[in-house]
Amino acid sequence: MSKAVVVVGGGVIGLSIAWQLATAGFAVRVVDPAPGTGSSWVAGGMLAPVTEAWPGEEDLLTLGAASLRRWPEFAARLHTAAGRDPGLHTAGTLAVGVDAADRDELVRLAEFLTSLGREVRQLSAREVRRLEPSLGPSVRSGLDVPEDLSVDNRLLLAALRAACTATGVEFIAVEVAETLPGKVLLVNGSTVDSDVTVLAAGAWSARLCPRLDGLIRPVKGEILRLRHRHGALRPPARTIRGLVRGKPVYLVPRPDNGLVLGATQYEAGFDTEVVTGGVRDLLRDAEELVPAIAEYALLECAAGLRPGSVDNLPLLGWLEPGLLVATGHHRNGILLAPVTAEVVLDLVAGKEITPEAQAADPGRSR
Repeated sequence: MSKAVVVVGGGVIGLSIAWQLATAGFAVRVVDPAPGTGSSWVAGGMLAPVTEAWPGEEDLLTLGAASLRRWPEFAARLHTAAGRDPGLHTAGTLAVGVDAADRDELVRLAEFLTSLGREVRQLSAREVRRLEPSLGPSVRSGLDVPEDLSVDNRLLLAALRAACTATGVEFIAVEVAETLPGKVLLVNGSTVDSDVTVLAAGAWSARLCPRLDGLIRPVKGEILRLRHRHGALRPPARTIRGLVRGKPVYLVPRPDNGLVLGATQYEAGFDTEVVTGGVRDLLRDAEELVPAIAEYALLECAAGLRPGSVDNLPLLGWLEPGLLVATGHHRNGILLAPVTAEVVLDLVAGKEITPEAQAADPGRSR
């Protein structure tokens, strides 16, 4: 395969695409002033299409489930290519609630998922705490969702960067001014030419391609990183997706007894400052679910910009000949990385894409 491909964006989507293309024999360059940073660096790493599901978003659930099925094989190949662990965590997910309204919401979610043939089991408060003893007395009900997994986003990014390097991907650490078919204009006045340009710049994609104006927007989210301290109850082994009087909060385990809390959500443009109210709310709600975190060390507070789309589905496909787009993944960028990379590879190679991704064609928004 002789095509040259330039990928604009070095987050989890761009790196996954670049690695898959290079593995298939394409000449690949990634243009990003700071690859492996941005929203991918501050993500929770949930692989959770089932517990993220919502009536009216069946296409997103179908796409997410298809990508989740690819994750074990994707992680195994990445481990081999990179020579390092990408951090896949297979303990599953518990969705929990603290009051009657939360319980009713979980029941509705369980009924919806059961109607779609998804594996989910409703749990009493006692059963939830039997599975995860660190959960506090406020937790009144739960759902066991073993299919929903998680991954350590920073181990994943390091593995993707190593795999890209090992397969010959070239990195150009310069800011992009505009993305065009077969051409990328850089802010230093130079250009990078190719046969195909893949725009995977997350929340910044619309700034780099006027055709995406109004279709992609930044959605701010904050996360906290904690570490267990001696004497406190250990954190949950599973991902905990909680409703605390209607407000969502998640707790995602990390190696060495670490824990990631998230995620606030704001329509705040390109603001990436962490605000005290967000930190307060995350700690308050997470502590109600897992009281022991009050004794944990607070290691980091960070904010990222998720690339939101109009209907929460990503945009995957040709904008015009020579210009592919892979953006708008919102909260699901890490989950959708395997299927997104596969779709882009098939499109560049002139093959049919997987049926689950057809609803994400960018032409639906025109």
